[in-house]
Amino acid sequence: MSNSNSDLNESPNHFLVLDVITRSVGNLEKIAKVTKLSREEVESIINDLLTQRLIVKVEKKGFFRKKVNLGVTEIGLKLLNTKKQELEEKRQQMQQSFDNGNGTQLQSYMDANRMWIPLMLFSGIMDVMFFTSMMSFMGMGMNPIESALTSGDSSVQDTGTNSGEAHQVDDHGASADTAGDGGGGGDNIDGSGVDSGGYDTGGFDGFDGGGFDSF
Repeated sequence: MSNSNSDLNESPNHFLVLDVITRSVGNLEKIAKVTKLSREEVESIINDLLTQRLIVKVEKKGFFRKKVNLGVTEIGLKLLNTKKQELEEKRQQMQQSFDNGNGTQLQSYMDANRMWIPLMLFSGIMDVMFFTSMMSFMGMGMNPIESALTSGDSSVQDTGTNSGEAHQVDDHGASADTAGDGGGGGDNIDGSGVDSGGYDTGGFDGFDGGGFDSF
């Protein structure tokens, strides 16, 4: 994938990973578990996001060693919120077609936006009940990640913070709450002591000497 935002804007998985990181899920293994993406794809996506400075590496001091997690930058959060606004408009179009019983138009909207459904479900843009009703109305089956997201699979939906909360860090790794729900759950991106090479894009071997396995 190229480093341009225009290419990223057409990649649902990049936004899915970005959304997960805003929920204080800051290491590769957990992100892969939550998103149901392969470890290799998640690692590639994270490198893309680091290159574009949409996320940064953030150090947190532990009892025995420093841990490196990921935090979303202001630019990353703005991009994610813009995409969510676009998807909300698409959901409203689907809702209107469904309410009007216009199966042909609804099918057209689904065909055009199916790849964004997991992000819409994960982020709460699309209600699970509405989605299942819509799929039943059209006689369509769900793919594995849609099934996981609609079944209440805790490994997908339990992301360590409330769905209404998002946490960002500034371009130097300083942590900041971006939601008004009290800001709990942001410990994973505590900005105390960010590696000065926070935008290093040479892969994850530079993460504390052991990659994400050291988390």
